[in-house]
Formats: sequence, structure tokens, C-alpha cells
Amino acid sequence: MEPLTPAQKELYDWLVNHIHQHQYPPSIRQMMRAMNLRSPAPVQSRLERLRDKGYVTWIEGKARTIKPLQVKKPGIVIKGAIAAGGLVEPFTDEQSILELPYVLNQNDYYALRVDGNSLNSEAIADQDIAIIRRLTPEETVKNGEIVAAKVEGYSVRLSYYHLDSEQITLISFDKENSLKVLRTTVEIQGVFVGIWRSN
Repeated sequence: MEPLTPAQKELYDWLVNHIHQHQYPPSIRQMMRAMNLRSPAPVQSRLERLRDKGYVTWIEGKARTIKPLQVKKPGIVIKGAIAAGGLVEPFTDEQSILELPYVLNQNDYYALRVDGNSLNSEAIADQDIAIIRRLTPEETVKNGEIVAAKVEGYSVRLSYYHLDSEQITLISFDKENSLKVLRTTVEIQGVFVGIWRSN
């Protein structure tokens, strides 16, 4: 299937979420407002390209009949499990989805499943889902925030972040697996924003 441009994907993702939440298709005017457009022409052009690429269909001449054909569940990908000490074990299959339909910019987030009780001191229990938000290029991490960090030669880990000059200390939850490393060897993959607990 032909990939979507960013503008087409934005409209398609919004359509899927709108229909999931409201159980009926939006009007062209609603799509215009959602995409911050002043004219229906760009919306209609994007819809036609989505139809040409096989992502949507509708009944000609009838209002509000648009229907996504490649519907993915609204939600965010569960990318791995947090094991002892906050170390992250990536899943080979990234198709597990945590259904959070109210998260509109789903590509900005991913999830990690807590495996075990090593995070109990943080009121995070076994099988909780940790929600991680990816950073924008302009963002900087504040000391004390919990981050998902990739260090050269190590697994990704969920740790407290502390920057002191050119050194970063990644403080683990169990305090036994903390790392002090050069700033240039660390890639911050996201910031912890909350927990999803199913029961």
C-alpha cells in the first residue's frame, strides 16, 4: 500500500479517531477545522488521495459516508517490558496496542509493561503500563524526571535523570544499577508521563 504524506496521515489518523469516538463520520467543515484549513478544497484533495491509495471510501453524492478501510485500533504501541532495575527488554512484535483513543498524537507516545515488583517503591506495580512521551528536538529534560534512556553499550533503561555539567547520572529505581556516563553517550528516547492500570 502506498505510504501517506504527513498531511494525508494527519487527516487519516484524525478521521479514525473521530469515527471511533463519535461512531459516525465527520463533515467536511469539521475536517477543515481540525486541520486548521480555511477552504474545503485541500480537505477534498486529501480525501481523494486517501481514496486513491486505498485508505478510505465513501458513497458519491451522500454526506457523511466516509469510511476508513485500513482501520487500526486507536492507541499506542507497547514496545517492551521494564524488568529489574528499570532495564527495558524490547518486544520483537510491536503490534501490541494499549487502546487510548483520547490520545490524538499517538505517534508521540509509546508504552512499556512493568514486569515484576522492582518499581514498587515508586507505587508502580507488576503489569502496570508506563506511558512514555517522545521528546521534540527543542525539548530538554529536567533533573529529577524519569526518562527512557539508551546508553552506548547498555540496554534502554527507565531511570531518574540528573545532569551535572557534561555527566549524566541515570539513577535506577533499585539504586543498584545506577550509571554515571558522559552526556554524549546518552540518547534520551522519552519522558515518563504516567501509569495505566487496568484494574
